[in-house]
Amino acid sequence: MKYRVNLLAGGLAALALGLVAGTGGAAAQERPAENLLPEEPEQASEADASFDEAFPRMISDPVVQGDLEPPGPLVQPWSIAHAEKLAVFIEGIAAEGLDPRDYDLQALRTALASGPSQELDEIASRNFVWLVEDLRDGRTPMEARKQWFVFDPDRDRYRTGDLLEKALETGDIAGTLESLNPTYPDYARLRDELAATPQEDAERRKLIRANMDRWRWLPRDLGQLYLITNVPEYQLRLTVGDKALKTYRTIVGKPGRTATPQLAEMVEGVVFNPTWTVPQSIVKGEGLGARVLANPAWARAKGYKATKGANGYISVVQQPGPTNSLGRVKLEMPNPHAIFFHDTPSRHLFAQDERALSHGCIRTERALELGMTLAILGKGATRDEAVEISTSGEYTKVEIDRKIPAYITYFTYGTNVDGEMTEFEDIYGRDAPVLASLDQPRVRDRSNVIDDEVIVIENDPRDEG
Repeated sequence: MKYRVNLLAGGLAALALGLVAGTGGAAAQERPAENLLPEEPEQASEADASFDEAFPRMISDPVVQGDLEPPGPLVQPWSIAHAEKLAVFIEGIAAEGLDPRDYDLQALRTALASGPSQELDEIASRNFVWLVEDLRDGRTPMEARKQWFVFDPDRDRYRTGDLLEKALETGDIAGTLESLNPTYPDYARLRDELAATPQEDAERRKLIRANMDRWRWLPRDLGQLYLITNVPEYQLRLTVGDKALKTYRTIVGKPGRTATPQLAEMVEGVVFNPTWTVPQSIVKGEGLGARVLANPAWARAKGYKATKGANGYISVVQQPGPTNSLGRVKLEMPNPHAIFFHDTPSRHLFAQDERALSHGCIRTERALELGMTLAILGKGATRDEAVEISTSGEYTKVEIDRKIPAYITYFTYGTNVDGEMTEFEDIYGRDAPVLASLDQPRVRDRSNVIDDEVIVIENDPRDEG
C-alpha cells in the first residue's frame, strides 16, 4: 500500500497540519476513526513536491559513504592568528555552558607568546580537539548518563581531524566549532536562558548547563520528521522541521527498574488492534493463567485466550478489543529494551499531573490519531485504508516505507509544550551524576561505549491508577 503525499502551496507544515487537523482534545480518541483524519489530499500537480523532497533524509540516517579519505591528522600547524582566534573562542566558551578552565588556556597563551613552534601546534590542536569532543558529543562522561542508550552518529559525521583541517584552511575557527551546536531550537533557548541567569544563581545555571549538554548527547540534526518525547514532561511531540505540530500527553515508567530509558529508535510500522502477550510474571506469578483457564466467561469478557502445553506451560494472549491493555494501536519500534508507544483503555489517567505509572513503555494520549497519521506519512496506507484497518477490529500491522525516528529524552529544564521555559521534576534522579560531573575536570578519555545495564521491560500495560 502506497500513499503519495501532495504538498500544496502551504508546503511541508501545511501537509502535516492538514493530516491532523481538527483532531485535538481529549475526546478525539473516542471519535470514530473516520473523523480523525481529513479528506484525501488533492491529486498532485506539477508544482507539488515529492515525499522525499518534503521530508529529506535526516543527516544521521545511515548512508553508504563509499571509500572516505582518511580523517585529517589531530595535530596540524597553527599560525599565530589562528591560535589567537582559538584562545578568544575558549575565553567565551562559558556562553555554551562549558568551562574555559577545561581547555588549558594558560598553556595556549604561553605558547602564543613564544611565537610559532611545534609546541604551539600541539597545544592548539589538542585544545581544538577537546572542544570538538565536548561540543559534538557532550562533556558528560558515559558513567554519568544513567539509562542512556542513544547511538550518536555525529562522531562519524563530523570527524575531528576533518574539522581541524577545515578550520585551519578557512581560518574560521569559531564558525567551525559553532557549527557543531545542536540545531533543535531548545538548545538556543537554553543558551539565552543561561545568559540571562545571574552568576550568583549558581544552582540554576548548573541545571541549565546540564540540560544544554543533554542536547549534545543526541544527534546534532534530529531529522525533518520525527517523534520526540521528554519523559519528565509527560509529553510527546510530532515534529516537522523542529516544530511541534501536535503534542500528546504520555504516561511513562515508574521510578526504579521500570523507569523509561533514553533511546533513539526507528518506528518501522503501526499495529492497529494489537494483541498483548502477557508476561510470565503475570501469567504464572500472579496466577492469571490458572484464572483464565478456570473462568472462561470472565476470560472472554477480558479478551484473554490461554494455551496450556503438555508440560503445563501456560501462555496467555489478550485479543484485540475494547479491554485490550494496549488499546487500539501501538507503534512498532524494535529495540532490546522492549519499549514502545501505545494506546490504553485507561485514558482517565492522562488527566493526572504526575504520570510515572507504567512498567516502562509509553502510553500515549490520542494514540489512534497518531498511529493513523504516521501510517499515512510513512507511506504505509492511504487515509481510507487507515480508517478501514483501524475500524476492522482485526490485528493488522502496517509497515511504513519511510522509517520515522523516535527520540525518548530526559530533560529537566527546557521549553514546555506551551513554549515557556520550565523546570521539570527529576522523577528518576538522573540529574545528580550529570550535575556532579560539571564540578569535576573534563574526562579526557572520551569513550563512547555505552555500558549501562539494559533492562528488558516485561511490559504490563494494565491500569496503574
